[in-house]
Amino acid sequence: MRTLIVFITTGFILLSGCQTVAIKDADADRNISTANKTSSTIPKSLARRNYQDNGDVWERIRYSMDMPIPDEQLVNQYRQWYIDNPQHLESISQRAKPFLYLIVQEFEHRDLPIELALLPMVESSFNPFAYSSADASGLWQFTSPMASHFGLQMNWWYDGRRDVPAATSAALDMLEYLYKKTDNWLYALAAYNAGEGRLREAIRYNEARGLSTDFWSLPLPKETRQYVPQLLAIADVIKNAQRYGIALKTIPNKPLVEVIDVGSQIDISVAAELANMPIARLQNLNPGFNRWATSPDGPHQLIVPVSKVNVFKKALADTDISARMKWSKYKIKPGDSMSAIAKRYQTTVSKIQQMNDINSDKIVAGKFLFMPHIRTAAIDEVALVSAQPTHILSPIQTASHKPSVMLNASKPQAKDHHTVKVGDTLWSIAKVYKVSVDQITSWNNMTDKDRLSVGKTLMFYHQAVKNNI
Repeated sequence: MRTLIVFITTGFILLSGCQTVAIKDADADRNISTANKTSSTIPKSLARRNYQDNGDVWERIRYSMDMPIPDEQLVNQYRQWYIDNPQHLESISQRAKPFLYLIVQEFEHRDLPIELALLPMVESSFNPFAYSSADASGLWQFTSPMASHFGLQMNWWYDGRRDVPAATSAALDMLEYLYKKTDNWLYALAAYNAGEGRLREAIRYNEARGLSTDFWSLPLPKETRQYVPQLLAIADVIKNAQRYGIALKTIPNKPLVEVIDVGSQIDISVAAELANMPIARLQNLNPGFNRWATSPDGPHQLIVPVSKVNVFKKALADTDISARMKWSKYKIKPGDSMSAIAKRYQTTVSKIQQMNDINSDKIVAGKFLFMPHIRTAAIDEVALVSAQPTHILSPIQTASHKPSVMLNASKPQAKDHHTVKVGDTLWSIAKVYKVSVDQITSWNNMTDKDRLSVGKTLMFYHQAVKNNI
């Protein structure tokens, strides 16, 4: 979906990964557009200077940054946390590596503030497998209603919220919509997090009392009052990384992946063989697929490393469509039904009918059906990646949900442990051990709902699990 979707102005709507009800009324747009926006607005379109490419996407981002960073307590607090925990940004940078160039290109193409390209660092720690207890998923933390509203497909086979190119396009559509409604990027960010209705109510509340209506004065939810400062702090640290002693590894300022339309359903293991790459690596680049193959009805787009594109395209052209799926023979048992067999093999009745050239649901015990061969390495590795939901918390224990799944690899050897004491928090423990909160939660199979109990033992490891391109 490339066109901006306008909200239906009836009833209520849900906005953003941290969904809230947004109530519409005749004065809604006026209240936002006429509010006092002193010191919190920047132009939508930014003058792009001539960038001298040094081969680093981070440097490209720094060069285009224009958003003012206010001297606010929470901004300063978050900034200091990131400075004190450089390994947190480094782990995020590693996960961002395959997709950051793609995202930056899209922001520049739409002439949007480049600082907003860092939102996945706040929303999901740049992990496309991230999810929250509010049922928000993906890099941009879309809830199901908002994902559907902005054109993302979600079904048994596929979840567009985790498809990085598709979700990025939808997120930018949403950000553009919110800016168009508010003419204020801090307002737009607040609405992305808390909802358009919650922002409007906060503005009206202050207006009725003669109070300032700039973002920093609004009575917004605690999560939102921390969400925006966190993004500004990250932007400032990245822009002034050298001053703060932060050395992020270079991410090449060129495409590292390419989106290829294969034109039909394909088994992930077959695609990996054709691309001559590990199955898990291909799945990590294509987190939108819920199953062992692309959907029979599409999308059939695969993200492939640029280094494998030529090999993959040639092998794909030399492979018959009928050979793109792995199949096995299944002997029908008494009591079997077509729907039960389809569920067991993680496919659809229509696909079984198509493969076996039959038009009805009637089957006969003792006969054979050709079926997808699900017990392959692909299934095992894909399941390992997609079935390990682990939440993380934001650096200073915000109320927001910043979930993440550490991508599959062998867990490193334990190096230390910590017995929880009275007064301990994940953030305080992370600071002592010089690790990130997401590392602690991942290593100890915790979620953002877990409370630290006195006496609980937390394990620490030598290194974080990485997702290498």
